[in-house]
Amino acid sequence: MITDIARRELRSYRQLPVNFYQIQTKFRDEVRPRFGVMRAREFIMKDAYSFHVDEASLEQGYAAMRDAYVRIFTRLRLKFRSVQADSGAIGGSVSEEFQVLAESGEDAIVFSDADNFAANLELAPAPRPAGPRAAPGEALEEVATPNMKTIAAVSAFLKTPPERCLKTLLVEGSKGGAVALLLRGDHELNALKAQSLPGVASPLRMASVAAVLEASGSEPGYVGPRGLKCPVFADYSALHAADFVCGANAADRHLRGVNWGRDLPEPAGADLRNVVAGDASPSGKGYLQIVRGIEVGHIFKLGRKYSEAMQATVLDESGQSVTMLMGCYGIGVTRIVAAAIEQNHDERGIIWPDPLAPYHVVLIPLNLQKSARVRDAAESLYAELQAAGIEVLFDDRDARPGVKFADAELLGIPHRLVLGERGLDARTVEYRQRRATDNQDVPLDSAVAFVKAQLKV
Repeated sequence: MITDIARRELRSYRQLPVNFYQIQTKFRDEVRPRFGVMRAREFIMKDAYSFHVDEASLEQGYAAMRDAYVRIFTRLRLKFRSVQADSGAIGGSVSEEFQVLAESGEDAIVFSDADNFAANLELAPAPRPAGPRAAPGEALEEVATPNMKTIAAVSAFLKTPPERCLKTLLVEGSKGGAVALLLRGDHELNALKAQSLPGVASPLRMASVAAVLEASGSEPGYVGPRGLKCPVFADYSALHAADFVCGANAADRHLRGVNWGRDLPEPAGADLRNVVAGDASPSGKGYLQIVRGIEVGHIFKLGRKYSEAMQATVLDESGQSVTMLMGCYGIGVTRIVAAAIEQNHDERGIIWPDPLAPYHVVLIPLNLQKSARVRDAAESLYAELQAAGIEVLFDDRDARPGVKFADAELLGIPHRLVLGERGLDARTVEYRQRRATDNQDVPLDSAVAFVKAQLKV
């Protein structure tokens, strides 16, 4: 169904008169811009909802929809992953996103190289450092760091690697004031993890300059954990650091040789950071890799969030009134098309997978306007292909062969047939698959059967 909707949308420009130039122009000006970007003004989505009397029924319906989505994306021959995801404003206890892997993707996808673990970057738990923290080896020292407010600048100036520099981020508290979050200099804060901490405002917001001054006595850029007048949380990796560098809570000043316990009290530990490639998988098997992905589907177990609000009840098998459990399932039809292009293209244009292509075959007759023989043979072959259920784009323009070939590759029709006087003399038609570099002569009498054998729809 989804495949048919997407292909029908692509073929909408086919309602024009049979004029290849008009089709090409409409594709260039209307279709390609719509599908060539991930975020666009037009977005077609298929939504579905399921309603259940108990958890077992919800699990069964959710699993059925998940399997349907897997089969859809597999049939479309897309490289994709199903990943654990944040339910966001929609809510619910569990959700999964279907991500088509592409370098241009807007989402970061984390997966293990040894098992099936996969999650959005925002949900992937970071492993705790192994082994004990190193013992202090340096004396505490306050040093001048003029106009150096970034980890990169301080690290270079003090010749200390970023992983031994701690950054202190002050965020807004849920009841006002500030909360301090500490991370290693080479790690990035995970907003979703941070805003789930007690006392932290949600959504996460950086503290105001006034709140920073009140909590630290310093302007932003030189804030450190020593002497802060606010709650403090440190990422587990930051707690594992020894002889580290941090802000001194004074303009143009930093501390180095700092150690927990000896120089300042150890704060509460938490998982605050984004994972990085090479981290141990939370499943305990293998290591994490990170790739980019394009979200094309999202499924949710909504539970009773909406049904309770709407007082939506049914009678169960025993005649008792129960509030329904709900599932929600969305698949981005037009986004699938865009994602397919991102995964299937080369320097010459699109390369459509057969099941998604707006046409199966492009038929290119050479010198059609000058040769009645070529015209008759091409029209006959066109009719035979259509009668066999093969969708054909007939390039009947009065244009040079090179122009027609280039346009066919730009449009990405997966199979191409070329018919000319020389081929008619030999009773052959020239065939090329869009991904191939070589042509193949096929007997004209068996061209339809040959094309059907090549199609994988």
